[in-house]
Amino acid sequence: MVSVQSKPVLVVGSLNMDLVATADRLPAVGETVFGKDFATFAGGKGANQAVAAGKLGAKVTMVGCIGQDAFAQQLLNSLAANSVNTALVRQVDISTGTALITVGASGANTIVVVPGANAHCNKQDVDKALSSFSQPGILLVQHEVPSITVEYAIKAAKAAGWTVILNPAPARQVPESTLALVDIITPNETEAAVLTGSKINSPDDAVVAGKRLLALGVKAVVVTLGGQGAMCITNQEIYHVPPIRVDAVDTTAAGDAYTGALAAALAEGQSLKAGLKFAAVAAGISVTRRGAQPALPWRQEVDELIGTQEECTK
Repeated sequence: MVSVQSKPVLVVGSLNMDLVATADRLPAVGETVFGKDFATFAGGKGANQAVAAGKLGAKVTMVGCIGQDAFAQQLLNSLAANSVNTALVRQVDISTGTALITVGASGANTIVVVPGANAHCNKQDVDKALSSFSQPGILLVQHEVPSITVEYAIKAAKAAGWTVILNPAPARQVPESTLALVDIITPNETEAAVLTGSKINSPDDAVVAGKRLLALGVKAVVVTLGGQGAMCITNQEIYHVPPIRVDAVDTTAAGDAYTGALAAALAEGQSLKAGLKFAAVAAGISVTRRGAQPALPWRQEVDELIGTQEECTK
């Protein structure tokens, strides 16, 4: 169970409605393929990571913007149903963000995001959120709201004593002055390549990229490598975090499950190494289900699987 002394988790990020089509394979450029089915799911990297942490027992508050349409209330309902405080989600006079997702039979996906209301998340939203807490906790940010807001949130939270986790997705450059304030960064191969200018084709390449980010001031780098797990690079040690072996159905929210679970683990006082093990299990469970937020596991599921793994290693 999560300790009553657990730190708060504040997520500043996007809220999207995911429009998901599944097909036997992903289409090539200019090609039309017939889909198998279609569904809508509550999503957005920010909201997904908030839900991931909330379902795992963290005290989570979401900061972001929604529109004036039918999707808005659905997104709020999903957050509330998954133990996320929505009091700081602001409604603006524009459409709610959407993501158009195609999922192939192997679980691989392509995603087109239309920001909509997410583009209105601003510095004032961050200030209002930070001022509402009596103690610092874990700030979690991504790249689906304006870069100026993300950079401000990192700077303001760090000054207030918060631990900063940056999930730099989708991939874009980050100023060195901002990276120097980040405690933990969780890029995938593509995002790490954009941040460092080096291609990531192997765990060794991930280590090289990680060391470049450490040199810029990041305290810990976790490069996620899909089915190969993740590499953690700090100034003290470098180690591999193995994945759990599952039959993947949909990888849409795997990265969000990983980062949200890591935030939840750190908020309750777990070490980085223990938190990454916890995150790997949460992400592994998530890819066995379709959708984003509905696929994210509850705490009991993660604890039970970790218990099973520990029994098997005895």
